[in-house]
Amino acid sequence: MTYQFKIQIKGITKPPVWRRILVPDSFTFQQFHFVIQEAFGWENAHLYSFSDKAYGGSFYISEPDEMDAFSFVPRKDASKLKLRTFWGKDSSKSLVYWYDFGDDWIHTIKLEAVSDEALLHARCLAGKGTCPPEDCGGVPGYEYMKGLLEEDPESEEAQEMREWLGLEDGETWDANCFNLEETNLYLSQL
Repeated sequence: MTYQFKIQIKGITKPPVWRRILVPDSFTFQQFHFVIQEAFGWENAHLYSFSDKAYGGSFYISEPDEMDAFSFVPRKDASKLKLRTFWGKDSSKSLVYWYDFGDDWIHTIKLEAVSDEALLHARCLAGKGTCPPEDCGGVPGYEYMKGLLEEDPESEEAQEMREWLGLEDGETWDANCFNLEETNLYLSQL
């Protein structure tokens, strides 16, 4: 089976940042984590977990060595638990993916469809918005950065931000940028 998910970063608007992806049901949650990292453009530099709620969830799915952070609730090993074990054919279930416990990037995961298609690799169908850079301060930091680069791009602070982002002279940053072909290239290499 193949699952079609819509995954969106909570709290980001104008534009929202989301991806629609196809994932084989045989993938583990650890593999799903890597798919999300590539689909959004994250750098896999921080801890993560899946749960029913961002804060105060009734269970957590994460790496075995990261489970101590959630010792007060049932934990599941992301490297062993398969997507099909959690979802089956039940498209009413949703999850959150919490990446970087400092910046608190909360992604909502909605299972949109289940098909009998046999898929070997994950594939992105669509998306919108540029993924925030790592360590930018969460949603407030990203929104501040986005506003600064769009509204006052010539200011000294904007120039420092452009340098921090690694932009070359004359290179622009666009919050609407999403490259489907490039995303699928990265996903194909997983």
